[in-house]
Amino acid sequence: MHAVLSDPVELRRQGFEALVKALGWVNAVRFLQQYEISRLDYTRERERFLPEWDAQTLMEKLREKS
Repeated sequence: MHAVLSDPVELRRQGFEALVKALGWVNAVRFLQQYEISRLDYTRERERFLPEWDAQTLMEKLREKS
């Protein structure tokens, strides 16, 4: 039996450490993302940051970079 951790920071640290040990770092983060509530609205943010390019313009920009 494990001791009850009263410090929430230590609980989170040990919990994440256990997830990483069991799942690996990437999958532990992916697991947590399923339960974290995001205040962000990706669709709205995307419209603010992404240019309004059609597929042809996007391909031209990609060719310019390479």
